[in-house]
This record gives sequence, C-alpha cells and structure tokens, in this order.
Amino acid sequence: MISALRALGLPARYVSGYIRTYPPPGQPRRRGTDQSHAWVGAWLGPAHGWVDLDPTNGVVVREEHLVVGWGRDYADVSPVSGVVLGGGAHRLSIAVDLEPLEATAGASG
Repeated sequence: MISALRALGLPARYVSGYIRTYPPPGQPRRRGTDQSHAWVGAWLGPAHGWVDLDPTNGVVVREEHLVVGWGRDYADVSPVSGVVLGGGAHRLSIAVDLEPLEATAGASG
C-alpha cells in the first residue's frame, strides 16, 4: 500500500504500534491479548494532514490503535530487533494489555 500511495505521488509512512482487541459480545475481556500491529499513513495535504489507514482491518485508524513509531518502512521501526548469541533453545513471550485511561484511573483510587 505504501508503494501504491507513493506511486500516486502521495507521501506515505509505515506506522508500528499495537491494536486493542475487543471480546466477543457477552464474553469477558481477556488480558494480555492485544497485539503488535502496523498500518500506513498518507499525507493528504495541509487541509487533512496525515491520515492513517489500517488495510489489514479495512478501517481508518481510530483510538484502539496505539502508535509506537513512524518510519519509511518496517526496517525503520521494527518492534523486535537484535542479535542472539549462543546455543540452546530460545523463546520470546510477550503479552500486551491496552485499557483506556478512564478505566485505569477508577481502579486505583
């Protein structure tokens, strides 16, 4: 999508972040199930600025999208990078939970 936007002469950027998931109706919210995600931003001029689009989900980016970084492509803002030295088995595990600030403020006080 970035290449297509750029071919049309529109500046485009890769956006890396997280997306908040929602439980099925009537089901409890599962903690730690929010996911790493990426989407595209397109510069539509001074009247509209950057408009972020999530082609995976077919939506304009909304409040459930949390930005970690912007770049030209994945290599600029990859969520995981580095080098592992040594032998043996390796395993990476991560769980992310996104909640609106209003939901956490009431829980602490």
